[in-house]
Amino acid sequence: MYLTRRDNNRFFDDFFRAPFWSNADLSTNTKIMKTDVQETENGYVIHMDLPGFDKENIQVELKDGYMTVSANKASSDEEQDPNGKYIRKERFEGSCKRSFYVGEYASEENVKAAFNNGVLKLEIPKEPEVVPEAPKRISID
Repeated sequence: MYLTRRDNNRFFDDFFRAPFWSNADLSTNTKIMKTDVQETENGYVIHMDLPGFDKENIQVELKDGYMTVSANKASSDEEQDPNGKYIRKERFEGSCKRSFYVGEYASEENVKAAFNNGVLKLEIPKEPEVVPEAPKRISID
């Protein structure tokens, strides 16, 4: 039986569906920037998954109490398969961005950032609690 190119592609589309893969697995939004936020005694710790990104392509910015994490990835590989054309390529190319409100107290001096094995770790201090000052008595002579 002769399969047209359209029929051939449909076969591979079906292969990448459940039970082998779910449609959510194929979405780039569900694979990148998964984030865990943990509250500690002194602040917050954010773990953000950025698989496949290099440290040089990740930026963390603070502005007006918002922390924005952005990452860019581009591939310039134009190689073709020597045995034929690609039927499907599932590589992420582009950029992603996510913002969190961290308060006005966070600054570049007191936020710690580390990137290891595809996970960005950010440590953000809590704003110090304002303790009302107790009234002080002034002695009268």
